Amino acid sequence: MANHIKIKKGLDIPLQGKASGTTADDRESALFAITPDDFPGCTWKAVVKAGDSVAHGSPLLIDKASGTITLTSPVDGTVKEIHRGERRKIEFVSVEKGVCTDKADFNTSTEREQIRTTLQASGLWAMMRQRPFDIVPEAESTPRDIFVTAFDSAPLAPAILEDSLAPYLEKGLEILKRLTDGYVYLGVRAGSDITSRVAEVYEFEGPHPAGNVGTQIAAIAPVNKGETVWTLDAETAARIGKLYTDGNLDFSTVVAVTGPEAKSPHSVRTIIGASLKTLLKGAVAGNDTRIISGNVLTGVKETADGFLRYPYRQITLIQEGEHADEFMGWASMNPRKFSVKHTFPAFLRGLTKPYDFDSRIKGGHRAMILSGEYDKVFPMDIYPEYLLKAILAGDIDKMEKLGIYEVAPEDFALPEFVDTSKNELQKIVREGLDNLRKELS
Repeated sequence: MANHIKIKKGLDIPLQGKASGTTADDRESALFAITPDDFPGCTWKAVVKAGDSVAHGSPLLIDKASGTITLTSPVDGTVKEIHRGERRKIEFVSVEKGVCTDKADFNTSTEREQIRTTLQASGLWAMMRQRPFDIVPEAESTPRDIFVTAFDSAPLAPAILEDSLAPYLEKGLEILKRLTDGYVYLGVRAGSDITSRVAEVYEFEGPHPAGNVGTQIAAIAPVNKGETVWTLDAETAARIGKLYTDGNLDFSTVVAVTGPEAKSPHSVRTIIGASLKTLLKGAVAGNDTRIISGNVLTGVKETADGFLRYPYRQITLIQEGEHADEFMGWASMNPRKFSVKHTFPAFLRGLTKPYDFDSRIKGGHRAMILSGEYDKVFPMDIYPEYLLKAILAGDIDKMEKLGIYEVAPEDFALPEFVDTSKNELQKIVREGLDNLRKELS
């Protein structure tokens, strides 16, 4: 029987535009891309050039420091472009789908060191994360424990595990168990029928961020100074299982096109890194639309010419709101204006009826106030305001004492949403983690 944990603090944001149960097949996408910024902690260099023929699973980029961790091509085809930004930083590598006579082969021996080598060569290693620092796991690191989450509680989030990959989850957990001397923990939604003989299964009940792996770690076995844990979602674990079951590297995924600006919210079966232009063809309701690759709390703003970003599960379409003209502005008593507090009469509708949000922050930046508002939606045993102030001050001793090793930027997404001071809390945490890692290296 699974262990049961109830998360009491949090907030489910009632956003319009949940995807229906229908899933269409993406038959038109011809261009796919990998974005290095989605894989923090590594310095990536290209090992291909425009015009090169590449096989599905062959390397496109490699980490300079380790020389072994790679990002691989999701399809057979030809390298279309290595797009560089300022100071020649690689922004993405795109591949045009085609035919390649070569095939990427991987050694599926279950010895620990060979598993490590295979995962790094296949690109699956880069889909995991290490805490502390929320980075791609270091090439030679060995985790205390590994945490796998099998559900996502973010606004309009789809199911994590695609049906075609579900049979391979148990094998993936077996392979992961060989990489640690500790436990593999599997976090599932309360009432789920997912079980495991290999992993310790924990059921989670409650509002978002119950599905965040950081919340699950804090509730099961928190990270202490000097310890390392790895995290990943169940879909990545199932991809590992499929590679070790039949030798196939599967980069397929089901993406939910969601949000109030989606004409008909639905799901699309495609391949990771697909072009948004194809995925959103005929799906955008208006011109004043923000395209977010991911959910509204942690996703990345993209253009229509952009690509699906890691973790490749969701696209959210909301209004920019630049041309909104509300009577009385912020003082409006509009019953359709959402507020966590009882500031507007909308609270009489309850917090479950869907709202049509836009991208406006509806307020100005100001000093951080120790009001306790973060604590109401932050279920971890940490004082978030004090930790954020320590990060801004660059006080490493206080950062360590206040739990910097336990957190990732996504853990502060809800506090950022309810913040009356309109601070970019996730950006603050990301910069704090990067600076701390630099100081300690």
